Amino acid sequence: MSLNKLSSHFLNQTSGEKILLTFWVGSLWAIGYLAVPTLFATLENRQLAGMLAGKMFTAVSYVGVFCALMLLLSTAKRSIQIKTDKQIWLLILMLLLVIIGEFILQLQPQMAELKQSVLVDGSEVAQQFDRLHHIATSLYMINSLLGLALVVFHSKQKL
Repeated sequence: MSLNKLSSHFLNQTSGEKILLTFWVGSLWAIGYLAVPTLFATLENRQLAGMLAGKMFTAVSYVGVFCALMLLLSTAKRSIQIKTDKQIWLLILMLLLVIIGEFILQLQPQMAELKQSVLVDGSEVAQQFDRLHHIATSLYMINSLLGLALVVFHSKQKL
């Protein structure tokens, strides 16, 4: 097999798509369900753990936006039927959830600002933080599950 054929076989669009999807969904799962719980279990300073977690979640959001846009561009380049492809709609939904949480609602910056205050149990500030945290957690969990579904569907067929 020539070098040209070999490189086109291993570095084709679907390989790139698999890498992008694996990077995004793997980041979601590794940060949200491994790194962040480990931070809170290990660090005595919960404020530091929360600050680091917020930074990691923001980084994952940027990874998600980049990967989603690249996947959508790749799909458009291959002229996939967007109206009928469930995987494309899952991808668009995941992108929208990231955009809503990170850029429209700006959950992480709001929570970081509230954490600068003294969070006394039952206070108005603590209740507001809890509401924002619940929304952020819900969006993240939904995105993680959608990502898992996308990985499973993607392994069965091309995106």
